[in-house]
Amino acid sequence: MKYQIAGLALAGALLAACATPAPVAETPAETVAAHAYDYDAVFAQDDRPAKDYDMYAVRKASDVLDFTGVAPGMTVVEMEAGDGFYTELLSRAVGADGKVFMQNPPSFAAFLGDSVSKRVDGRLGNVKVVQSSFDNLSEVPDEEADMVTWFLGPHELWYTPEDAQPFSFGDPDRTFPEIARVMKPGATLVILDHMAPAGSPATTGGDTHRIDKAIILDMAGKAGLTLVAESDLLANPDDDHSLNVFDPAIRRKTDRFLLKFTK
Repeated sequence: MKYQIAGLALAGALLAACATPAPVAETPAETVAAHAYDYDAVFAQDDRPAKDYDMYAVRKASDVLDFTGVAPGMTVVEMEAGDGFYTELLSRAVGADGKVFMQNPPSFAAFLGDSVSKRVDGRLGNVKVVQSSFDNLSEVPDEEADMVTWFLGPHELWYTPEDAQPFSFGDPDRTFPEIARVMKPGATLVILDHMAPAGSPATTGGDTHRIDKAIILDMAGKAGLTLVAESDLLANPDDDHSLNVFDPAIRRKTDRFLLKFTK
């Protein structure tokens, strides 16, 4: 796994990249201490949906988990969990003493079908399924989460499904403050998304399903969150950021950024 701790040099680069950047600080030792947890043990279990196995290497799931630092006993809020590919792994990592809030917008039910119930019901006892917009995590109490994850999702704030109103998934100005509300002091937010060209408007999220990293840094910073680490684990310099992420030429090979913030 390759990731670097954000320090003063990164701070300078970010200040140049966005008008109101997230403050960057040296990572607290307790945030990035070597993880005692054996993530390989999570993947050694074989009682999960068969299609998951094909995606572990493609999504570098073990390394992504290691970057997050998820550990037994944690409470995790998983934003835009989809069918639960990462829910399964997070559930096993936090263990019986931990908890995972598996969040999806209500409108996702139409294309997720019964995939969530098949994965969770009778299997993942520490998972609570939540249907809510991104800006209204009302089922999660204040300062409940040790970690919030949002994988391949922030760009969706600017995506408008057919016959829906703009920002039906959540108001961008309210979403990051809502995330900060559910985080304990010292908790972490881990964001993974598809890279858009630098300087692209946020509306690119609704067009190519990409987002300029500077927009995420700005929004997180305004919510009081501090960037502490960044990974190039899923970087792809051959992606020129122009294609829709579902284009067969680039699907599952996009240039993706991976960020960790703390409250």
